[in-house]
Amino acid sequence: MVAKFYRPERWSTAQILEEHSFAAELMAAEIPAVGPLVLNGATLHQFGGFAFSVSPNRGGRGPELDDFEVLEWIGRFLARIHSVGAREPFMHRPALDLQSFGIASRDWLLGHEMIPMDVQSEWRTACNTALDMIAASPLPGGSAASPIKTLRLHGDCHPGNILWTPTDRPNGGPHFVDLDDARTGPAVQDLWMLLSGDRAQRTGQLSGLVDGYEQFRSFDRRELALIEPLRTLRLIHYSAWLARRWSDPTFPINFPWFGTSDYWVGQVNMLTEQIEAMGEEPLYV
Repeated sequence: MVAKFYRPERWSTAQILEEHSFAAELMAAEIPAVGPLVLNGATLHQFGGFAFSVSPNRGGRGPELDDFEVLEWIGRFLARIHSVGAREPFMHRPALDLQSFGIASRDWLLGHEMIPMDVQSEWRTACNTALDMIAASPLPGGSAASPIKTLRLHGDCHPGNILWTPTDRPNGGPHFVDLDDARTGPAVQDLWMLLSGDRAQRTGQLSGLVDGYEQFRSFDRRELALIEPLRTLRLIHYSAWLARRWSDPTFPINFPWFGTSDYWVGQVNMLTEQIEAMGEEPLYV
């Protein structure tokens, strides 16, 4: 078994239970998601002032994302996850949008003076330019006339959250773990973090994912224009996520590089690269 303890004040009880309910829906639909067990009639428990849940231990390795069949397989399950996610909205969990991930993160970092003065002006300029570009995209919360539809998502579907077991074993293939960041957002959020490499490699990977996805659910090609805006928002949000938790003594130990001038110079460089990427033609499959 795996015990998961929830960091105090990150999620409300209602938000955690909504995550558990979503996992239960996925498992009921025979989707290989790993959710908490029901013990004594509940999935959320308390001990010593901490909330926790208990899930079955599911091993595996990272998926081979250069294998078209593996990508297609994952795409089929992502479509099935999204078919469940589209049944009804989250009522308590947050949305992935320009305001919560971008503007609020920027304002918090600047308002709490987390960025060294020698880098602050450059970072503010790069961040504002990036957010202005995102605001013109069809991401929810932007100014586009026809924003992309949203649904309940895994939310953090990177290769580390997909565990692969040999296909010659019962129930082999992918299973999805860690729904802690489940939220409302565009479907492509659960696809783009599985892409890596140069443009040709990412196009090939995306083709495999979408081919599998569309065996179960249609995919709006307009969402491909959101890949780089979503990557940019994740970059800004991650810095704010670390900064908001810096008073936790485990964070300086595990992230000793955070907050230095070198860190923020690196963030300026990455934002500049993202501004260039958002100005290019989106991937197309």
